[in-house]
Amino acid sequence: MPPSNAVSPTVDTLVDAAGSQASPVNSAGVARAAAAVGEPPLTEVIELLFFAYRDFTGEIDERLESLGFGRAHHRVLYFVSRHPGLPVAELLDILKITKQSLARVLKQLVDTGYVVQETGQLDRRQRLLYPTAAGEALARDLTDLQITRVAGALKEAGAGSEEIVRGFLKGMVSATERRHVDDLLFAAAVRRSAGVGGT
Repeated sequence: MPPSNAVSPTVDTLVDAAGSQASPVNSAGVARAAAAVGEPPLTEVIELLFFAYRDFTGEIDERLESLGFGRAHHRVLYFVSRHPGLPVAELLDILKITKQSLARVLKQLVDTGYVVQETGQLDRRQRLLYPTAAGEALARDLTDLQITRVAGALKEAGAGSEEIVRGFLKGMVSATERRHVDDLLFAAAVRRSAGVGGT
């Protein structure tokens, strides 16, 4: 624990430590500043992840709020749209949330006409989730906004960045979950190629 009279480095301190070449878009300058104040390696990467997630999700927040929805509604609608007929149990496993949390969000999406629930034909205990036409349209609009942001970032990052980013993101997924994620991505790709569902 730092002594009580320790002063945390400010943004100005970091910039001064990095020298005149440091700037908000100069990653080398940021790295030098972090090293100058003894910051642990990759701390700036973690901070960039926070800011990237803020803007990746923030862009669609206003649209969701106008409908009385939040990010939890978007996550549910996204996966239901990508995987029509998704069982509630599998959605719970994907999102890693409680039944109570999902039930509240799902009820709103059903009541407002964005998602429908059907009973499984082979297993009557199953509840299968499908997007309505309105749900498909909303999911597509939100995804298009985020695709535009991701495409712009990849273009700025330069040639070959997409595969590097894919590898990084997959590496951030827990090793025990990667096979499941691969299966979901493959299933969505098959549906799209067959023209069945998916955003």
